[in-house]
Amino acid sequence: MNEQELIDGLIIQTKDAIQYLVNTYQKNVIKTAYYFVSNMEDAEDISQEVFLEAIHSIKRYRKKSSLYTWIYRITVNRSLDHLRKQKRRNFLYQIGTFMQISNEGRNKNQQEPSTTDTGNEENEKRAVIENAIGSLPENQRIAFILSKYDELAYKEIADIMNLSISSVESLIHRAKINLQHKLVIYFSEYAKAKK
Repeated sequence: MNEQELIDGLIIQTKDAIQYLVNTYQKNVIKTAYYFVSNMEDAEDISQEVFLEAIHSIKRYRKKSSLYTWIYRITVNRSLDHLRKQKRRNFLYQIGTFMQISNEGRNKNQQEPSTTDTGNEENEKRAVIENAIGSLPENQRIAFILSKYDELAYKEIADIMNLSISSVESLIHRAKINLQHKLVIYFSEYAKAKK
């Protein structure tokens, strides 16, 4: 099925077109969403939202970019929406916890953070890297993830982000510098703690 046949099938919502869309893009959509949200269940949920949005908004697809790029753009936007909602929920939870502590004088149900050492330094390092990437400014994070994890060309990233290629190059360069700075600080403190 070529791209135009797929678009035509999605407009009239044929089963074959929908199935082809999901089979063709699902793996990449989940992978991209996962790099943003770092949780497989959330990434799978986001992928369902992406396909629903693509199916329902296919009539607005303007063919300025490939369908592939359009799907990526939806995936990035849905992933960022998810992260914003997560931050809001965490903020509201923190306010609720604070209010509960203020009202009760202390929170009897509050649990101490886990200090159990799993002995798995690789997982800890991976988490540090994911946190460092997650702390990048939004456009730097998007460009870096699409470049390094999804291995997209700068031209594809520029299309997805509606930016020039030189802007994408600059974002990725600044992201690398920021990550290097964050990771050098963390790992130098980590090395001192190990001594």
